[in-house]
Amino acid sequence: MTAICSVGKTFPVKTTPLTTTTNTRTMSPSLIIPLLLAFFVVFLVAKGVRIIQQSEAMVIERFGKYRTTLNAGLNIIIPVFDKPREIISRLTRDLPDGNKYIQFIKKERIDLRESVFDFPKQNVITKDNVMTEINALLYFQVMDPVKATYEIENLPMAIEKLTQTTLRNVIGEMDLDECLTSRDTINGKLRVILDEASHKWGVKVNRVELQDINPPRDIREAMEKQMRAERDKRAQIIDAEGSKRAAVLQAEGIQQAQITTAEGQKQGQILEAEGDAQSRIRRAQGEAEAIRLVTDAIKGANADPANYLIAMRYLETLEAMTSGKDNKVVYIPFEATGVLSSLGGIKEMLVGTQLRN
Repeated sequence: MTAICSVGKTFPVKTTPLTTTTNTRTMSPSLIIPLLLAFFVVFLVAKGVRIIQQSEAMVIERFGKYRTTLNAGLNIIIPVFDKPREIISRLTRDLPDGNKYIQFIKKERIDLRESVFDFPKQNVITKDNVMTEINALLYFQVMDPVKATYEIENLPMAIEKLTQTTLRNVIGEMDLDECLTSRDTINGKLRVILDEASHKWGVKVNRVELQDINPPRDIREAMEKQMRAERDKRAQIIDAEGSKRAAVLQAEGIQQAQITTAEGQKQGQILEAEGDAQSRIRRAQGEAEAIRLVTDAIKGANADPANYLIAMRYLETLEAMTSGKDNKVVYIPFEATGVLSSLGGIKEMLVGTQLRN
């Protein structure tokens, strides 16, 4: 570089070149490799270590072929080579309007607990051609995860359709009245058929329950009328049986009362007769004693006792005849003259007795 001076002379000037420095930081290759290795190790651990919860299982495939089934606990697989086989699961959600939304999703884990499917109402036809809505509940459990994965494509859908068709077949063999009164029988038939059909899928059907059986409105009204008629009929029968029973009991009571009254009268008559007999015996004994005494007394006066007794009986009879207020005239029969003569003998007897005393 040349410098120019004001005097017109030139002379060389030494200068340093102007350079711009930048602080650019670059990563060393020695650091990139360890980081990649660390990420790879984390990836292998995340993909190779599988923790399975209790009552769950996972089917593992290697290059698309079944290898093993992972059970509850810590399990290790080889990433990239081993891959879980997904299974379709049924998810039900309740919407705000009261309806239910059914969604089928894919999951890697298989739930081994007992599950319940609430199927929507479906129309079935009974044996007597009545269209009826039935809502069913199905309780089942996956017993073999391998069969549930490989033997059927969509297990929830297959169970639902199988239940619906089996329900139609069972209800189609029964009348409406039998369907309404034989729920336990229907549940038992459905459980046996479904359990046998789903056995190859590794599923066990524990029980089937019918929630609602809704016949058409006109059928329900007819059933209500029939029910009221049956109740009225039973009420009338019970009322008639009660009246009949009451009449029978009343007749039996009257009969028993009459029997009791007759027995009482009989017993009373027997007792009265016995009393009258005893009374007559006592009177006869008294009369006999009196007659004996009179006889002894009359014999002592040298008189006839028979005349005395006849005269006394006559006087008693005469007193009875003249006791009425309308009796004014007394007729004495001709034979009574003998009785009157007896009265004289009684007078003489009494006088003779007094004289001896």
